[in-house]
Amino acid sequence: MRMTAGKWIAGVAALAIGGAALAQQAEPESLLPEDRHNEAEVEVGPKPGSFEAAFPNMVSEPVVQGDLDATPKPLIAAWSLEKADALVQVIEGIGAEGLDPKDYDLQALRTAIASGPSQELDELASRSFVWLVEDLRDGRTPMDARKQWFVVDPDRDRFRTADLLEQAVASGDIAGTLAQLDPTHPDYARLKEELAKTEDSARRKLIRANMDRWRWLARDLGKQYLITNVPEYQLRLTVNDKIISTYRTIVGKPGRTATPQLAEKVEGVIFNPTWTVPQSIVKGEGLGAKVLANPAWARRAGYKAVKGANGYISVVQQPGPGNSLGMMKLDMPNPHAIFLHDTPSRGLFNADQRALSHGCIRTERALELAITMAILGKGATKEEAVEVATSGKYTRVPIEREMPVYITYFTMASDIDGDLATFKDIYGRDAPVLASLDQPRVSNRATETDEEVVEIIDDLRT
Repeated sequence: MRMTAGKWIAGVAALAIGGAALAQQAEPESLLPEDRHNEAEVEVGPKPGSFEAAFPNMVSEPVVQGDLDATPKPLIAAWSLEKADALVQVIEGIGAEGLDPKDYDLQALRTAIASGPSQELDELASRSFVWLVEDLRDGRTPMDARKQWFVVDPDRDRFRTADLLEQAVASGDIAGTLAQLDPTHPDYARLKEELAKTEDSARRKLIRANMDRWRWLARDLGKQYLITNVPEYQLRLTVNDKIISTYRTIVGKPGRTATPQLAEKVEGVIFNPTWTVPQSIVKGEGLGAKVLANPAWARRAGYKAVKGANGYISVVQQPGPGNSLGMMKLDMPNPHAIFLHDTPSRGLFNADQRALSHGCIRTERALELAITMAILGKGATKEEAVEVATSGKYTRVPIEREMPVYITYFTMASDIDGDLATFKDIYGRDAPVLASLDQPRVSNRATETDEEVVEIIDDLRT
């Protein structure tokens, strides 16, 4: 039975925090593809191969951020034989974390221990420990194998290498110190369990790759956040470590406009958005001239055009059910111009393969999500959110409580039914990660990508 808009929206608002899975009513297909969106109103050196070359001076670079101590600490500690033995045990068992003991000079460390306490032992043990920290905290995969990965991991500053080395040697709890670096998301532990019982080499390798992907992110994602797994075509809203709601998504087509991997923050919810049509459509396809010449059609389609004295025509699609952005978008400023938004073409959510957009993520039951976000973010009460949602007017509701959003790419993860599943590698991003597992460990890895940022500003038709 078809519900009226007022009853439906009130029902969504009343159940939003509980994660009610209420479906939006289908609307007519848009006259132009919904993913065209530029909104109008948006508020000289050591010998190669030597110890010194691989680990120069064993001293960290100064870190200056917030109230962190900018004074570098030495990355060589004094290791007793007992503590060095404990480190060996950690390395011997590191395969459980999807890493390879051969990466951490295990045999050299054993030989040094057999020779008794020495400067060489201190250097070797410290170096192996530091390498473990780097791989467990930051991920083993070098940056050039992380395709379209634009997340800056904060853990390098939160868990500084020198501090962990000092803590481990002081306490003697080598394993416990390193365990602090494990990602807290349940899927990391789930993958670790699966690795322990899997013998198939290809499957083990895929598990290891996806375990490493969790290390690329912040260790703790927060108490409330949005996370979307692109190959799964799903979005989850998580509050207090529980999944409140899930939403099907439409993501970028493979190629230049494939959806990148990001960690951003939602700063506002925009209800009834406008959309400034790109000039590739206004001029290149003659839309501007059509709008000016056909005012009745333009009104029905929701377009307004302005022609300047120099002949430049701008076209803005007004709020409404046929707007290319649908009824809402989440304002999450980033250099890629990627965000989550509604769509008037809701039938596309029924497709199994939904890599159809030009980068941005279209979200099922978007108005439900928008109202929930406004309430959780303390930007509006339930009543206020319903009012602005149904007003038909462009309204931006600011998010006062931080709401991170993670756009991730896992080809093995828990699905929305809670089962560990594999997902089609729609962008071919597994291959370089898997290949890196067969290569020697890379030292002195970059922490940020140098890949091109593709800003979504042009014709974004499906």
